[in-house]
Amino acid sequence: MSSGIHPGHTQLMGLSLACCLTVVLALAACGDADPEIPGGADPAEAMVIDEWATALREGDVDSAAQFFALPSVAQNGSVPFRIRDLADARLFNASLPCGAELTNATPEGGFVIATFTLTERPGPGDCGEGTGETAQTAFVIEDGEIVEWRRVVPADEPAPGSSV
Repeated sequence: MSSGIHPGHTQLMGLSLACCLTVVLALAACGDADPEIPGGADPAEAMVIDEWATALREGDVDSAAQFFALPSVAQNGSVPFRIRDLADARLFNASLPCGAELTNATPEGGFVIATFTLTERPGPGDCGEGTGETAQTAFVIEDGEIVEWRRVVPADEPAPGSSV
């Protein structure tokens, strides 16, 4: 008694399975590709900035702190803050009231100027009226870590703490 499967059908089924597997693998590979951040910055540097911003936006101050080199410097429009250890990095990240979504990363001199859309974030921050606004930060990234983080203050906006 025959199994009802013709030898030609077996080959056709094998070919169909191979084609489906090829399509599935191709789609999976596309899903693994990092989204390209516009602006022309080095993709590896833009990825560090994006991953840092994602950690902070999700309220994970500990993970955000891990992106900072030791030592490094952060300047949020005021006196530079020296980050000497992980506790300093946590303190700086916790001080940021907003989360941020990276929308652009442009190389300029030795910096990457990152443009963000500000968001609320879990944790001690309260972005308030800043939510939805844009902000820029100048980064220096070395060996996959943030060495410098400096808020870019527009020329028409006084720096925090200034008397203007």
